[in-house]
Amino acid sequence: MPDAIPTFETREEVMFFDTDCGQVVHNIAYLRMIETCRTRLAAKMGMDLRAMSETHLYPVVTRTEIDYKRPARLGDWLIIRGRLDEISRARFWCAFEMTRESDGALLVAARQALALVQMPEGKPARLPAEWAVRWG
Repeated sequence: MPDAIPTFETREEVMFFDTDCGQVVHNIAYLRMIETCRTRLAAKMGMDLRAMSETHLYPVVTRTEIDYKRPARLGDWLIIRGRLDEISRARFWCAFEMTRESDGALLVAARQALALVQMPEGKPARLPAEWAVRWG
């Protein structure tokens, strides 16, 4: 029987550096927040920062799909929820939802495709076979 699908949740406050002159979150800030959540999710999947630095095997984003539903604003607290969404032999997808803590409004829905790359060669690597058994 497969294990529960890996998930992770982070919480971030919108800071001045996240916003434009109208105090609305800039699109690149959403991606930074997703990156933080995805990094923590990867650790739950066995790819913590230390392990990656020792094996030189890194998950690399190959595609990002993002839908901006509503704007976040300066001072908002955001909840970013990430989960493993799909696995194939050569890549995997993670899905993310970002909501405003105060009212639960969905602000962003995103998906990212990732592949494993062996460095320094830059050679694509197959996903670990146990992933399909654990979460497939």
